[in-house]
Amino acid sequence: MELEKNLYKEVEDQMKKAIEALERGFSKVMASRTTPELLDSVKVEAYGTTLPLKQVASITAPKPRVLLVEPWDKTLFKEVERAILKANLGVTPLNDGSVLTLPFPKLDEEEREKIVAQVKKMAEEFREEIRAIRRNTIEKIKTMEKNKEISEDDKFRMQDKVQEFTEKYVEVINSHLEKKEKEILQD
Repeated sequence: MELEKNLYKEVEDQMKKAIEALERGFSKVMASRTTPELLDSVKVEAYGTTLPLKQVASITAPKPRVLLVEPWDKTLFKEVERAILKANLGVTPLNDGSVLTLPFPKLDEEEREKIVAQVKKMAEEFREEIRAIRRNTIEKIKTMEKNKEISEDDKFRMQDKVQEFTEKYVEVINSHLEKKEKEILQD
Protein backbone atom coordinates (compact mmCIF):
# COMPACT_ATOMS: atom_id res chain seq x y z
CA MET A 1 0.00 0.00 0.00
CA GLU A 2 1.54 3.29 -1.17
CA LEU A 3 0.12 5.31 1.72
CA GLU A 4 1.68 2.93 4.23
CA LYS A 5 5.11 2.93 2.51
CA ASN A 6 5.17 6.73 2.43
CA LEU A 7 4.27 6.91 6.12
CA TYR A 8 7.07 4.49 7.06
CA LYS A 9 9.58 6.35 4.90
CA GLU A 10 8.61 9.65 6.53
CA VAL A 11 8.92 8.18 10.04
CA GLU A 12 12.27 6.60 9.33
CA ASP A 13 13.62 9.76 7.67
CA GLN A 14 12.61 11.87 10.70
CA MET A 15 14.18 9.39 13.11
CA LYS A 16 17.39 9.21 11.05
CA LYS A 17 17.62 13.01 11.12
CA ALA A 18 17.30 12.91 14.91
CA ILE A 19 20.18 10.40 15.08
CA GLU A 20 22.32 12.59 12.80
CA ALA A 21 21.64 15.59 15.05
CA LEU A 22 22.61 13.52 18.10
CA GLU A 23 25.86 12.48 16.42
CA ARG A 24 26.66 16.12 15.59
CA GLY A 25 25.91 17.09 19.20
CA PHE A 26 28.09 14.30 20.58
CA SER A 27 30.98 15.23 18.26
CA LYS A 28 31.09 18.66 19.91
CA VAL A 29 31.46 17.20 23.40
CA MET A 30 35.08 16.94 24.50
CA ALA A 31 36.24 13.51 25.56
CA SER A 32 39.75 12.09 25.78
CA ARG A 33 40.43 13.28 22.22
CA THR A 34 39.78 16.77 20.96
CA THR A 35 38.18 17.14 17.55
CA PRO A 36 37.90 20.13 15.22
CA GLU A 37 34.10 20.06 15.86
CA LEU A 38 34.81 21.50 19.32
CA LEU A 39 35.37 24.81 17.56
CA ASP A 40 32.14 24.77 15.51
CA SER A 41 30.59 27.40 17.78
CA VAL A 42 33.49 29.87 17.32
CA LYS A 43 32.51 32.87 15.17
CA VAL A 44 35.08 35.28 13.70
CA GLU A 45 34.56 38.92 12.72
CA ALA A 46 35.96 38.98 9.19
CA TYR A 47 35.37 40.96 6.04
CA GLY A 48 32.60 43.02 7.63
CA THR A 49 30.57 40.00 8.76
CA THR A 50 30.60 37.14 11.27
CA LEU A 51 31.81 33.80 9.90
CA PRO A 52 32.27 30.35 11.43
CA LEU A 53 35.92 29.70 12.27
CA LYS A 54 36.11 26.77 9.86
CA GLN A 55 35.35 29.16 6.96
CA VAL A 56 38.45 31.28 7.63
CA ALA A 57 40.98 28.76 8.96
CA SER A 58 42.08 25.15 8.80
CA ILE A 59 41.61 23.23 12.05
CA THR A 60 43.57 20.03 12.71
CA ALA A 61 44.09 17.70 15.65
CA PRO A 62 47.72 16.51 15.47
CA LYS A 63 47.63 15.08 19.02
CA PRO A 64 44.79 13.78 21.22
CA ARG A 65 44.49 16.96 23.34
CA VAL A 66 45.77 19.58 20.88
CA LEU A 67 44.10 21.53 18.08
CA LEU A 68 45.95 23.68 15.56
CA VAL A 69 44.19 26.62 13.95
CA GLU A 70 45.80 28.21 10.90
CA PRO A 71 43.99 31.19 9.36
CA TRP A 72 44.14 31.19 5.57
CA ASP A 73 44.30 34.97 5.51
CA LYS A 74 47.08 36.02 7.89
CA THR A 75 45.48 39.46 8.34
CA LEU A 76 42.70 37.69 10.28
CA PHE A 77 45.13 36.12 12.76
CA LYS A 78 44.28 38.47 15.65
CA GLU A 79 40.54 38.23 14.97
CA VAL A 80 40.72 34.43 15.00
CA GLU A 81 42.65 34.47 18.27
CA ARG A 82 40.16 36.94 19.79
CA ALA A 83 37.19 34.78 18.68
CA ILE A 84 38.69 31.66 20.28
CA LEU A 85 39.27 33.50 23.56
CA LYS A 86 35.77 34.98 23.44
CA ALA A 87 34.24 31.50 22.91
CA ASN A 88 35.32 30.63 26.46
CA LEU A 89 36.40 27.06 25.68
CA GLY A 90 38.62 26.75 28.74
CA VAL A 91 41.80 26.96 26.69
CA THR A 92 44.22 29.79 25.92
CA PRO A 93 45.65 29.75 22.39
CA LEU A 94 49.44 29.71 22.04
CA ASN A 95 50.41 32.10 19.26
CA ASP A 96 53.56 31.44 17.23
CA GLY A 97 52.72 34.05 14.60
CA SER A 98 51.39 31.69 11.94
CA VAL A 99 49.47 28.99 13.83
CA LEU A 100 47.40 29.02 17.00
CA THR A 101 47.96 25.97 19.18
CA LEU A 102 45.12 25.05 21.54
CA PRO A 103 46.39 22.69 24.26
CA PHE A 104 43.32 21.29 26.04
CA PRO A 105 43.91 20.22 29.64
CA LYS A 106 43.36 16.67 30.74
CA LEU A 107 39.95 16.27 32.37
CA ASP A 108 39.75 15.32 36.04
CA GLU A 109 37.21 12.78 37.31
CA GLU A 110 34.67 15.43 38.39
CA GLU A 111 34.77 17.15 34.98
CA ARG A 112 34.35 13.79 33.25
CA GLU A 113 31.28 13.01 35.36
CA LYS A 114 29.77 16.42 34.50
CA ILE A 115 30.33 15.78 30.80
CA VAL A 116 28.79 12.30 31.09
CA ALA A 117 25.72 13.85 32.77
CA GLN A 118 25.50 16.38 29.93
CA VAL A 119 25.72 13.62 27.32
CA LYS A 120 23.06 11.54 29.10
CA LYS A 121 20.75 14.55 29.15
CA MET A 122 21.35 15.11 25.44
CA ALA A 123 20.58 11.44 24.70
CA GLU A 124 17.33 11.64 26.69
CA GLU A 125 16.26 14.72 24.70
CA PHE A 126 16.74 12.75 21.48
CA ARG A 127 14.86 9.74 22.88
CA GLU A 128 12.01 12.15 23.58
CA GLU A 129 12.23 13.43 20.02
CA ILE A 130 11.93 9.86 18.70
CA ARG A 131 8.91 9.25 20.97
CA ALA A 132 7.32 12.50 19.76
CA ILE A 133 7.70 11.31 16.16
CA ARG A 134 6.00 8.05 17.19
CA ARG A 135 3.15 9.92 18.92
CA ASN A 136 2.54 12.20 15.96
CA THR A 137 2.61 9.29 13.52
CA ILE A 138 0.20 7.23 15.59
CA GLU A 139 -2.16 10.21 15.63
CA LYS A 140 -1.92 10.33 11.83
CA ILE A 141 -2.69 6.62 11.65
CA LYS A 142 -5.73 7.01 13.91
CA THR A 143 -6.97 9.90 11.77
CA MET A 144 -6.50 7.78 8.65
CA GLU A 145 -8.64 5.04 10.20
CA LYS A 146 -11.29 7.54 11.30
CA ASN A 147 -11.40 8.92 7.74
CA LYS A 148 -11.82 5.34 6.45
CA GLU A 149 -8.52 5.52 4.52
CA ILE A 150 -7.33 2.35 6.28
CA SER A 151 -8.96 -0.51 8.15
CA GLU A 152 -8.69 -1.21 11.88
CA ASP A 153 -6.33 -4.12 11.11
CA ASP A 154 -4.17 -1.78 9.03
CA LYS A 155 -4.12 0.69 11.92
CA PHE A 156 -2.83 -1.91 14.39
CA ARG A 157 -0.25 -3.27 11.95
CA MET A 158 1.00 0.24 11.15
CA GLN A 159 1.17 1.20 14.82
CA ASP A 160 3.21 -1.94 15.53
CA LYS A 161 5.60 -1.06 12.70
CA VAL A 162 6.01 2.51 14.01
CA GLN A 163 6.74 1.05 17.45
CA GLU A 164 9.44 -1.16 15.88
CA PHE A 165 11.06 1.94 14.34
CA THR A 166 10.89 3.68 17.71
CA GLU A 167 12.56 0.80 19.53
CA LYS A 168 15.23 0.50 16.82
CA TYR A 169 16.18 4.18 16.97
CA VAL A 170 16.05 4.43 20.76
CA GLU A 171 18.49 1.50 20.77
CA VAL A 172 20.75 3.38 18.32
CA ILE A 173 20.72 6.36 20.72
CA ASN A 174 21.56 4.08 23.65
CA SER A 175 24.43 2.56 21.68
CA HIS A 176 25.85 6.00 20.80
CA LEU A 177 25.49 7.07 24.43
CA GLU A 178 27.32 4.01 25.72
CA LYS A 179 30.16 4.56 23.23
CA LYS A 180 30.44 8.27 24.11
CA GLU A 181 30.43 7.55 27.86
CA LYS A 182 33.32 5.10 27.46
CA GLU A 183 35.19 7.65 25.35
CA ILE A 184 34.72 10.36 28.02
CA LEU A 185 35.63 8.16 30.98
CA GLN A 186 38.75 6.63 29.45
CA ASP A 187 42.01 8.36 30.27
